[in-house]
Amino acid sequence: MLVAALEAGGTKFIPGLVQSSGDGSVPTILERGRVPTGEPRTTIAAVVAWFEEAFRRLGTPERLGIASFGPLAGRYGSPAWGRLGPTPKPGWSGYDLAGSLGGALGLAVSMDTDVNAAALAEGLWGASRGLAHHVYVTVGTGVGGGIVANGTLLHGAVHPETGHVPVPREPGDTYAGYCPFHGACLEGMASGPAVAARWGAPAETLPPEHPAWDLEARYLASGFLPLVHILATERIVLGGGLGSAPGLVELVRKHLAARLAGYTPRLDEAGAMDRFLVAPGLGGDAGLLGAAALALS
Repeated sequence: MLVAALEAGGTKFIPGLVQSSGDGSVPTILERGRVPTGEPRTTIAAVVAWFEEAFRRLGTPERLGIASFGPLAGRYGSPAWGRLGPTPKPGWSGYDLAGSLGGALGLAVSMDTDVNAAALAEGLWGASRGLAHHVYVTVGTGVGGGIVANGTLLHGAVHPETGHVPVPREPGDTYAGYCPFHGACLEGMASGPAVAARWGAPAETLPPEHPAWDLEARYLASGFLPLVHILATERIVLGGGLGSAPGLVELVRKHLAARLAGYTPRLDEAGAMDRFLVAPGLGGDAGLLGAAALALS
């Protein structure tokens, strides 16, 4: 089955055509593009043009799946679903992303947050395959988490917002926080822009021994505690451009174990933390394959 997939991010939109064999194997990304995220009109026009040209060469798909940056407006399944919620990205608050693309391309649309979509894909084909309870957390321009519980993506009054939980300030850290809504939430203290603002340089330019990495791991460990204690999830997959930095997952494991303080016996067994907090099985393809998974499901 051929589907159109779109990973709609805060800095770039990644459109793609994905072929699924239907046998449970990882679908094949036939082609992908890249469109910088600008104001809605020009961004959507460029995405539509890419899809139309790809359809002419590779065939017209049956559906479009969109894995979008959040927040999304309304309750899942409500008329407002498919629109963007309040966001600092100029022009995007309230924008009907699903409606505009579905109408322009003439395709039925399935849409969810980028992290929910990535969680779905990791459960189907990646690092969480075979688990009924798992979480995908991305750390990059923002911090977000997609949650699968009892084999189903978690939705309630809205979608989960794991990046906006408050975290305790680490000793000696005077940075006010990057989030324009909450200041010192997990996203405000541990996102890529927060690291760059705190240290005066982008995270990818900082050497492995820089104190930024240990501080980053401490904040992420604090932010993951609700996922352990409240959700009792079986696995956390840590991805995103910053979340996938070399050595970071090992540092987060160390600080998470220290914060649990022996209270969670299942994570105190030998090797348990290594199996609990892992890197994505789908690598950088989790977002686009997540969009495909929404279309396929």
